[in-house]
Amino acid sequence: MDLDQKVIKTDQEWSELLSEQQFNVTRKKGTERAFTGEYWETKNEGTYRCVCCGNPLFSSQSKFDSGSGWPSFWQPIAPQRVVTIPDFSILGKRTEVLCSRCNAHLGHVFNDGPQPTGKRFCVNSVAMVLDTEAGE
Repeated sequence: MDLDQKVIKTDQEWSELLSEQQFNVTRKKGTERAFTGEYWETKNEGTYRCVCCGNPLFSSQSKFDSGSGWPSFWQPIAPQRVVTIPDFSILGKRTEVLCSRCNAHLGHVFNDGPQPTGKRFCVNSVAMVLDTEAGE
């Protein structure tokens, strides 16, 4: 898998590859309800990959319990794995987090996380798959 190669598909192509909820969250910038996602409280080790393109996004080593009801991480695997952009859609200004390979909406990042970064990447479970076979 060439992680630097962009993945571009039409909405029709994405809708054929993803579940309705995955499509709504990743392609239409939706969100899953708090405390309902598959990974919000999992402690399993591995690499969280983008559900759309397989891009390795977050390590279980940077996952923490934020109490928010969504999986939270204090940093991505590498800065170039995600893109952040301003989001003014609701609640004032937030910072949206996207997959750098396919522009899938993952969630948002906040400045109230633990050290060493002080960041809280709050990510929808449905936007990721946990790869327990991948090396950290």
